[in-house]
Amino acid sequence: MQNPIIETSGLVKVYRGMEHPALDQLSLQIPTGAFFGLLGPNGAGKSTLISILSGLLSPTQGSVRVAGSDVQDDPQAVKRCLGLVPQDLALYPTLSARENLNFFGRMQGLRGPRLRERVERCLEMARLEGLADRRAETFSGGLKRRLNLVIGLIHDPQLLILDEPTVGIDPQSRHFIHESLRTLHAGGMTLIYTTHYMEEAEQLCDDIAIIDQGRILARGTVPDLLHQYRGGAIEAHVGSDISAALDNALRQLPGVRAAEFAPRQFLLHSDDPDTTLDALLGLLRQKQVPLASLSLGAMNLEQVFLSLTGTRLRD
Repeated sequence: MQNPIIETSGLVKVYRGMEHPALDQLSLQIPTGAFFGLLGPNGAGKSTLISILSGLLSPTQGSVRVAGSDVQDDPQAVKRCLGLVPQDLALYPTLSARENLNFFGRMQGLRGPRLRERVERCLEMARLEGLADRRAETFSGGLKRRLNLVIGLIHDPQLLILDEPTVGIDPQSRHFIHESLRTLHAGGMTLIYTTHYMEEAEQLCDDIAIIDQGRILARGTVPDLLHQYRGGAIEAHVGSDISAALDNALRQLPGVRAAEFAPRQFLLHSDDPDTTLDALLGLLRQKQVPLASLSLGAMNLEQVFLSLTGTRLRD
């Protein structure tokens, strides 16, 4: 890989009292200029990885380099080139938008004309010029998210890490943030993006890794992932309601490791789709359940994600 902006090697993080490591020998390279999606269920290790990349947390083992600088040996160099937009709002509610940007700009070492220039540019980018002197606590959720975004951009970083930046906001604000990120990416900025909205990752990211239990399970573009895991998904629409007995029988079909149900439809994740399909068709004939449609293969990123990480609820 040419010019990686992120390089991790054998990354391990063990928290005291935890049975399993949060990161388990994770090695990753992200090229400069990528729009990289980091996906995983709760507890997969995403937040731990982001904290280590940002220099907020030390690894138990392994090395991390950001833009050529070792995170442990030269944290100030990393701080200058990296911006972080956390899921929990990182702003002072009793300060105005302008005061927040001034404060965080000074924290990043900006002063004088350069600071004033960046504050005005960030207010313009977030379309907050008319609200610049209002206290942030009076903002709607969408306005706070927009301010949170540009706080991470105040020092014009090479790399921006965003941890679920659109959680809990209206569709218009989500669309605005998406378009802003596309503009930043087109301008050459590297973006690392975590989200639980699979459609966001499909629309935005040109490179995706799915992580669980501290390890990378799959990596590639959306078309690559759909092609690679196309054989494991079987989706069917049927002409009658699915009884509890049929639900149980479908889960017991050979090869099935997970199943999802909706009114008159189901999705099976199989390790042996040919065997599962034969058994499925025989079961539907036996139960006299009319089949309306049948499709094989993952049709979207969410199906790939669930086939790799399972359907068990995570805390």
